[in-house]
Amino acid sequence: MGAVDYRLTVTSPARYLTDRYVRLGFSGGGLLRDRPYHPTMFLRLWFEDRNGRPHQRGYTVIDPDPITDSFAVEFALHEGVACRWALAAQPGDVLGATFLRSGFAVPDPAPAGWLLVGEPASLPAINSLLDALGTQGPPATIWFEWVHDSDKDLPIRLRPHDTLHWVRRGRHRHARGGAGRPGSRAPGIVGALRDAAFDASGHFGWVALDTARTRAIAAILRADYKLSRNEVKAQAYWLETRGPS
Repeated sequence: MGAVDYRLTVTSPARYLTDRYVRLGFSGGGLLRDRPYHPTMFLRLWFEDRNGRPHQRGYTVIDPDPITDSFAVEFALHEGVACRWALAAQPGDVLGATFLRSGFAVPDPAPAGWLLVGEPASLPAINSLLDALGTQGPPATIWFEWVHDSDKDLPIRLRPHDTLHWVRRGRHRHARGGAGRPGSRAPGIVGALRDAAFDASGHFGWVALDTARTRAIAAILRADYKLSRNEVKAQAYWLETRGPS
């Protein structure tokens, strides 16, 4: 299936970006020498629980330096084996990783604009896209789901011409600058997308939430925003039954 394993080495311990979000530095064990970097590039990282049983979770590679084969990984904190490991990790610690089927290319020619939908677990991928689009790239409209007050302090790498809509999980009010229409019964971010719908022909949509809502929003982008299947990239980042890693 094309899977390749790597041994990552921690180069910097967890640094808190908010009280519920941390960043670690890694050396890639040859990853960035073997694999050309692309925005939203991810790895499957391997952790052991307290009983020694293996668990894997997907994480985005961010701020890569191919020359030094180094990059960072960010963890949205919640109870789980991956986050416990991240908080205890120290420089020199080694972590197994698997590269498997990570591939995404920014469309060429460039779309008229981007519609990005995510939350803290997918923030690194969103930031990698915004970085790749560059300061002169097409504008992005972002719907970002938050749960904790500190989520609004997360470092979203907005450019001056981007638009950000904050949507509280499970609730929905029309976002600042939205062209929403009233009457949606869908809660939270699904309702926010449906209410703000407009003819976005020529745009590109990117969605990464839990499985059920990723599918629902991808369908809304195609039906209500007039995007074709080739103009929507939808990647479920976590199962709604266990929460993101």
